[in-house]
Amino acid sequence: MRVDFYLLSRDPVERAIPPLAAKVMAAGERLLVVSADEAQLRLVGDALWTDRPGDFLANGLAGEAQAGRQPILLSQDCEAANGARMVMFADGLWRDEGLEFARAFLLFGDAALEGARACWRQLGLREDVERRFWKQDGGKWREGP
Repeated sequence: MRVDFYLLSRDPVERAIPPLAAKVMAAGERLLVVSADEAQLRLVGDALWTDRPGDFLANGLAGEAQAGRQPILLSQDCEAANGARMVMFADGLWRDEGLEFARAFLLFGDAALEGARACWRQLGLREDVERRFWKQDGGKWREGP
């Protein structure tokens, strides 16, 4: 399994998720976006609908009607009612349930940097986890050390 660490230095998480989610959708996958903050999930949902004019990213909240049919499901927990094989942690907090997915994305800013570093070290002890680190460079993501 693969875990991608994304350090947010320019964009807020709700602006960083739509282009990443678009790549997940282009690969034919479904996505679960997790945050303990319901307000943050609503911001992410709005951005998924509006940030890519002409190419909206359909999404819905867990627990609502048709949640299982959503290509992108927004949830406060790690239950992928939509059958997602990929999970994105929008609130910067790692959850070990992420290891049950084929791929996990941990998006974090400076406030969550120490927790992300600890998670990086912890996951580095596992032979079954491939880790990658990404940082914002202008308007693009660049893989970094």
